[in-house]
Amino acid sequence: MSEKQNKPSPSVHPGHFGRGGMGAMGRPVQKAKNFKGTLKRLISFMLPFRLSLTLVLITAVLSTVFSIVAPKLMGNATTVLFEGSMAKLKKLPGAAIDFNAILRISVILAVLYVLSAILSYIQQRIMVGVTQKIVFNLRKQISDKLARVPLSFFDSRSHGDTMSRATNDVDTISSTLQQSLTQLITSLVTLLGIVIMMLTISPLLTLAAIIVLPLSILGTKMIASRSQNYFKGQQQALGQLNGHIEEMYTGHTIVKAFGHERKSIEQFNEINERLYHSGWKAQFISGLIFPLMSFINNIGYVLVSVIGGIMVTHGAVKIGDIQAFIQYSGQFGMPITQVANIANVIQSTIAAAERIFELLDEPEELQEPAQRKLSQQARGHVQFEHVAFSYKPEEPLIQDMNIHVKQGQTVAIVGPTGAGKTTIVNLLMRFYELGGGRILIDGIDAKTMSRSELRGLFGMVLQDTWLFGGTIRDNIAYGRDGATEDEIVSAAKAAYADHFIRTLPDGYDTILNEEASNLSHGQKQLLTIARAVLADPAILILDEATSSVDTRTEASIQRAMHSLMNGRTSFVIAHRLSTIRDADLILVMNHGSVVEQGTHEQLLERDGFYADLYNSQFAQKVSMDPS
Repeated sequence: MSEKQNKPSPSVHPGHFGRGGMGAMGRPVQKAKNFKGTLKRLISFMLPFRLSLTLVLITAVLSTVFSIVAPKLMGNATTVLFEGSMAKLKKLPGAAIDFNAILRISVILAVLYVLSAILSYIQQRIMVGVTQKIVFNLRKQISDKLARVPLSFFDSRSHGDTMSRATNDVDTISSTLQQSLTQLITSLVTLLGIVIMMLTISPLLTLAAIIVLPLSILGTKMIASRSQNYFKGQQQALGQLNGHIEEMYTGHTIVKAFGHERKSIEQFNEINERLYHSGWKAQFISGLIFPLMSFINNIGYVLVSVIGGIMVTHGAVKIGDIQAFIQYSGQFGMPITQVANIANVIQSTIAAAERIFELLDEPEELQEPAQRKLSQQARGHVQFEHVAFSYKPEEPLIQDMNIHVKQGQTVAIVGPTGAGKTTIVNLLMRFYELGGGRILIDGIDAKTMSRSELRGLFGMVLQDTWLFGGTIRDNIAYGRDGATEDEIVSAAKAAYADHFIRTLPDGYDTILNEEASNLSHGQKQLLTIARAVLADPAILILDEATSSVDTRTEASIQRAMHSLMNGRTSFVIAHRLSTIRDADLILVMNHGSVVEQGTHEQLLERDGFYADLYNSQFAQKVSMDPS
């Protein structure tokens, strides 16, 4: 339930604790592994705003105190009215109701309520500003962190989990700081203030009101423990239902193509049925908390009324004090409930903060200063000298790799899935650090260059296209900062993308929607090629860049790519071996090692691993030819 529902009101009907957050008491709470350490670290984000938070504390306390004093003053007014009325009934000399006293009390009450409202507004205004600044700093640190972590971080973790830490967990902290923190202060002050005011009226009545408290705590604990298991089942079923719906909607074409609509509906109904039963039981059992606490509180209310009535008849307390005490006893249970709920919220918040801090503590790419720079424009001479690498220390992948690529050569990398073709690209771009050996660019060790300079030498066109939300012009211009309109159009023409771009209603100003789904896959690939053309790199990395386009478009792209590759060193990851016959050097990889090197003709003459790959593809093509 929202914390907004949990804010205490000045007065509550006797016998009612208020519903704020009671249904949430039975829900499972995510707990932090290191509560104290995470709490201290989270507080460190709040320390720069200590003056503002101190002012929030003062205004929250004063606002709550003013609200607590109000019932006592209302009781005084009732006493004045009652005593005056009784004196008139008894026809005592000079008997009259002191309306001036009642008016003074009413004015004081109005002033207190106005001051309480103003202080509450100031408190919320300051807290909103502080919260947003803290959350702003957190989001900035997360964004900066994600720009500094190595590629291995993203390869080894779920993207959804990383996004959840950067969005949902930050929002959890924001909600707690903005609402629950001030509510915790007001609830504690309210609880303490009510107890003090009740004691000033009558210790005996206070004992009668508090004596039922253990019963309400015991009853709540019993119900909460029962409902927690059902809430866990509800969350599990809800997660399965969301996953099933997302899967069915994203893959609806496949579902329809294979006629699995009925099976999908049956699976949905089965999960939905489990969600219904667990949700019904969870909500029903947790819903018993309110009537149980209301019943127990009414017992206390009856005790207070009976004992108070007897005390009034004996003149031990005034009738107005009994009215105030009944109001206090009605409010007494609400801050206890709220503190219990806020304790759960804080547990979940610290757990969310811990997940964020785990992300912020991830090891980063070493940002050592560049020791050497290219003394002239890059030529694209690349050497692998005794390179060793493994993703996991216990599973070596590349051992003692030696490759010599001259300027302007086209190097094709072929091999079965998992042979290590993409790994070579990762090592060239220094997405991963070598386990041994070195890679030289124009005779300079890549490790002695800054990553920005090194990666600026490369242009990449991958099989999996990546475009961001924005105009087509912006996506092409991503290849080089400060590109002019003429340069963008020239790059698009060189990639044979200009024609289809101009057929779009807004041309180069066309906005790409989510995942650029308003373009075909082939068109998206053309834009990534145009981006690489604009970048004008010294070394090209191509991962079967034409695999997603039709034959006619492929021929056009091949001409553009040959023009782009002219005079540049190019690494081509090839899946269709027929496309790399003209490569200057073919590297045949298997199990992370280069097992063969040479030209297409040389490798076929050796009749080795490459020849088997090539012939198997050719034989498959022939067998599929209907002629």
